Amino acid sequence: MTVTHQAPKPPTLYIEGPAFWTPTLPGWDAARAAFRGEGALADPPAKRPSPQVLAPAERRRAPDTVALALEVAAASMAASGRNAADVPCVFVSAHGDLSINDYMCSTLATDPTVLSPTRFHNSVHNAAVGYWTIGTGCMAASNSVSAYENSFAAGLLEAAVQCAADQSPVLLVGYDTPTVGALTSVTDSQGLLAVALVIAPERTARTVAALDWSLQESGGGTVPASPASDAAKTLVNINPMARALGLFESLARVEADPPPLELPLSSSTLSLRLQLRPIRD
Repeated sequence: MTVTHQAPKPPTLYIEGPAFWTPTLPGWDAARAAFRGEGALADPPAKRPSPQVLAPAERRRAPDTVALALEVAAASMAASGRNAADVPCVFVSAHGDLSINDYMCSTLATDPTVLSPTRFHNSVHNAAVGYWTIGTGCMAASNSVSAYENSFAAGLLEAAVQCAADQSPVLLVGYDTPTVGALTSVTDSQGLLAVALVIAPERTARTVAALDWSLQESGGGTVPASPASDAAKTLVNINPMARALGLFESLARVEADPPPLELPLSSSTLSLRLQLRPIRD
């Protein structure tokens, strides 16, 4: 007799503090309204954010990646009502800082002796999460994840598994910036986009949605869900973090019981299946 064992269903998790920032939708309130068809894109678009986590001098010097990531991270923590110093975090970016990478490659190829130590310091992929943990005094676990176009899905899976295993809330932050210089020939990233949310193991007064999640095989590969709102359609090709748009559109419309989402985890057939459910008393 053959006995088959079915993998246990992952536990339901809970989402708090959605945060969003792009120049045309600078903040979750603006994005939520636009994704619901109740708001317009900012005109003129906002400039880069100015995160208050950093001291004024650091705020001016920080690269766009750091400014973006810390802006949504702080907004998410504020909306969740949690203390940033106590919450583990997963920061996600497909590319890190493309502008600094282009500068470093160009400088090394032309005059390596003038390479800026400060720019070099900010070139590492975990620069943003480093600024966050220092600025907030966070001593909890932190991680920096990259999986090219599937980075958001990989980071979400990392945060969900960590939350379920440790029974502790986890902050997830995703961000990417435009490609510049020679790198435009190998990757297409056109603008600023950052997202964040807190994944918690239990429902709280700040919970905005329940999250059912699982890994699954998808025959023939999986393609990201197409954006539904006109506002999201303007962002679909902005950079790899646009893969998060489906989830944030669903969060904006969670009261209407949105359909399941599939986020590819690799170029193979493995994907992350998500189902958001509204919180009802």
